[in-house]
Amino acid sequence: MKKHYLIFCSLALLTAVILLGFIFTPYDPVETDFLNRLSPPSWQNWFGTDQMGRDIATRILYGAGWSVGLALIVSTTGAVIGTIVGLLAGSLGRFVDGFCMRVTDSFFAFPELIAAIVVTGVLGPNTVNMVIALILVSWMRFARLVRALTDDVKQRDYVLQAKLNRIPYLLILTRHYIPNIVLSIIVVWTSSWSRTILSISGLSFLGFGVQPPQAEWGAMLLDGKPYMLTAPHVMIFPGVAVLITVLVLNLMGDHLRDYLQSLEK
Repeated sequence: MKKHYLIFCSLALLTAVILLGFIFTPYDPVETDFLNRLSPPSWQNWFGTDQMGRDIATRILYGAGWSVGLALIVSTTGAVIGTIVGLLAGSLGRFVDGFCMRVTDSFFAFPELIAAIVVTGVLGPNTVNMVIALILVSWMRFARLVRALTDDVKQRDYVLQAKLNRIPYLLILTRHYIPNIVLSIIVVWTSSWSRTILSISGLSFLGFGVQPPQAEWGAMLLDGKPYMLTAPHVMIFPGVAVLITVLVLNLMGDHLRDYLQSLEK
């Protein structure tokens, strides 16, 4: 129970931070103050200021909506696409299964981050193209998982009986397939969410993602790179924000996996 409480309180705190960043911040996240540039942490600026004199704490709060919010959009969209592909592959005939899995294997042939960099480089480095690129490389894990789970459910007696009674295909999907696979999808979705945060931060750090002056954790790390030795706080606090967020989401995913395993016993 204590583990449940800590994980969900952490998730609630993360959600509150994201909403707070969009609704209220102590300073303007893009307002510059060259007279106060690279200031260390203080009572006025809790995390200090960056090379443009912008408050780092404000930019971290505001950037949470971009780093975490964009990752949520990417992982959720990838989960929906992958679930549809996996359901079609696992529940329909051998031809559909073979076609869907060959397409999935083709996308798996390229490392996710490298493929995202290539796609973003071709389309142009901006936020929309980065989201499109990450969606294109994020759905395959869901497709393989859902296909395997659906193929298992398809062999069960109640599904075979429903087919013999000529129950409509969509009704079988909603009553039998989806309820039996949804928990597993949620577990993979949480891990995909945390992994996508790292991908977004990595692409922005490389210059392929969110562009300046927009506050985003990876872009903040890129801005602070030249001052790593003279003003390390410019990189430390955005890096810690990424670390804590990914840790919370991974802990939540582990908890959901343990819960799923307990249901199977």
